[in-house]
Amino acid sequence: MIIQCAEAIVELKGDLVYKRRIEKRYRVKELDKRIRKERTKSEAKLISQARRKGVPTPIIFDVHDHELVMERIEGDLAREVIDVAISERIGELVGVLHRNGIIHGDLTTSNVIVGHDKIIYFIDFGLAFIESSVETKGVDVHVFFQCLRGTHESHELLKESFIKGYKRSFPNAAAQVLKRVAEIERRGRYVRQRKMESAKANLKNHEIPQD
Repeated sequence: MIIQCAEAIVELKGDLVYKRRIEKRYRVKELDKRIRKERTKSEAKLISQARRKGVPTPIIFDVHDHELVMERIEGDLAREVIDVAISERIGELVGVLHRNGIIHGDLTTSNVIVGHDKIIYFIDFGLAFIESSVETKGVDVHVFFQCLRGTHESHELLKESFIKGYKRSFPNAAAQVLKRVAEIERRGRYVRQRKMESAKANLKNHEIPQD
């Protein structure tokens, strides 16, 4: 099975996953090679670091210039099976990541696998990085909440469960991060409202006058 992503091609072969970063033709060739190599090494490092800190991730078997060879996790994407218990455990694991300064960068229910062994695994650290600021942690959590709101009917219950787990594993800073998430949501609503007002004003200015 071959899966085409924005930044990479993922190929499933037996018990292994091969993730190869795609060449970007709009970049200078040598620069593109260097960027892909650095991002591949960074992703491998962060996957392994998250695992050492207690967050289940695929085991990295090999790292080539632009390709990762990883363990294949047998299970279901969280988006297909999520419930309050799973959401709470996801929140707990995100708290572990944030407590150790790891920002996932693409926290969605498509990047979490509920294994057949009932263990919850985090995958796709292609946009992950190390950062200690409240803002980046808030954005990480905000992305997850947006995913819940956009794809799951019981998103409020799932959100509450996530928060419960997040607070448990990140007690010293969870309240601060969640406060920032609320601020980010308000900023988003303000921007959307301004865009709507601007669109209405433009429409009104271009109305054809009636005789």
